[in-house]
Amino acid sequence: MAMKPTCIPVPLTERVIDDIIPFAKECAFTQGIMMKTAAEPTSCEVLSYSPFSLIPTPIPRKAFNAAYDVQTAYNLLYHRVAHDHEFLKNSLSGAVEVDDFTRNLWNIYETVRREGINQNVSLCLHRSDYMVDTSSNNNIKQIEFNTIASSFAGLSSRIGQMHRFILQRLGHSDLTDKIPANCPMKGLAEGLVAAWDVYNNKDAAILFVVERFTRNSIDKRWHHLSIYEHNPDIKVIWKNFKEINATMTLREDKTLVVDGVEIAVAYFRTGYTESDYYSEEEWSVRLTLERSKAIKCPTIQYQLSGCKKVQQELCRDGVIEKYIPDENVAKQLRLTFARQYSLDQGPEGDHAISMALKEPMMYVMKPQREGGGNNTYGSDIPPLLEQIKDSDERKAYILMQRIFPCEGQNYLIYQGAPVSLRNTISELGIYGILLGSPEEVMLNKSVGHMLRTKTAGADEGGVMAGASVIDSPFLID
Repeated sequence: MAMKPTCIPVPLTERVIDDIIPFAKECAFTQGIMMKTAAEPTSCEVLSYSPFSLIPTPIPRKAFNAAYDVQTAYNLLYHRVAHDHEFLKNSLSGAVEVDDFTRNLWNIYETVRREGINQNVSLCLHRSDYMVDTSSNNNIKQIEFNTIASSFAGLSSRIGQMHRFILQRLGHSDLTDKIPANCPMKGLAEGLVAAWDVYNNKDAAILFVVERFTRNSIDKRWHHLSIYEHNPDIKVIWKNFKEINATMTLREDKTLVVDGVEIAVAYFRTGYTESDYYSEEEWSVRLTLERSKAIKCPTIQYQLSGCKKVQQELCRDGVIEKYIPDENVAKQLRLTFARQYSLDQGPEGDHAISMALKEPMMYVMKPQREGGGNNTYGSDIPPLLEQIKDSDERKAYILMQRIFPCEGQNYLIYQGAPVSLRNTISELGIYGILLGSPEEVMLNKSVGHMLRTKTAGADEGGVMAGASVIDSPFLID
């Protein structure tokens, strides 16, 4: 496979490396590109830089622009899917039967739907993730569409400026304009503030529903600071499920009160995986939040729309055209789809299993999860398929075409690890915001990007999992 060019000549000399690596680490601290350490994940006294790339990674301008161009269409597509009960029901019925986590989410959705939804307005802060696929003329192919807790907007808003500074230090000031401007955090905060405005109570607060323990709280604090910059009078409360339960009241009119303060917006930065629900207490709190008239980001049905089974069903002929009637826009969306296959029992699922057993390196198996670390790749696929192919458990998964991006080279900087030039691949994420009701879209924008880069050959790509680093795109023609 041919290597794509680097933004500057590599390898760097040992003398340059000895100078630039400490400089880059200190720059990361000055820019707030930080997280808590794995050794002391609850401490605010011990911090490290987030893993990052030394130099920006080349991305074709055509692919970069294409990803931006379809983001508002993707926002609208998932907004309409989230409000289509029958489509969600038909798409997720198999997964609900066999997957406890999806079933618990679905039960909450059915409960609030049966009781009557008390807040028709919803907010979603999306991120659509892509790779540039060498097998399709370097077009972008979507990895997944994130509908809950889309992370790293804060750090991504800072890394581009740091890379400009590093290029200047390395004697390449003439290249800094190849790094596009980027501030997704400002855009995501705009969405949260717009939802707060729609709620229309200046004394109400925005509630951040957060994990009990997270190393990534600094990225979240950028949200808080950006809300303050938009409107310093908005109160922001941070609570985990247990802390919310201790002070929460749901009034008769479905007003949500936490710590004695009315809640205008409940923004979920947790709740996207089963490990976030330690007991029935967390599920009970989630149900109460969904029952309230606070604007949710996202609602339970929005979270369900982000399940991989929904993504797979949207790939079927004629489905997205139901939600996006503009033929040209629908075509643009379809061009970004990777091939996906149902693994449900029956001839269609049996054929997909046969394909995966024959050429496992060409596919990825995905369960109904967000957050990384959940997928099965390559040689690990046949044992899993052999284990579940005769059971209903197969309904919990979909099969997806594996995308093979062009490899590049970069220096990836991890805490405590030696720095060397590595072969790398990258994943581009585009952030989008949509605020609206089933009948009206009030706000729909693409607001920024994120680039994650990892060592070529690594399967999972999460920064928090230690595989990827925060990067910035260097646009090439």
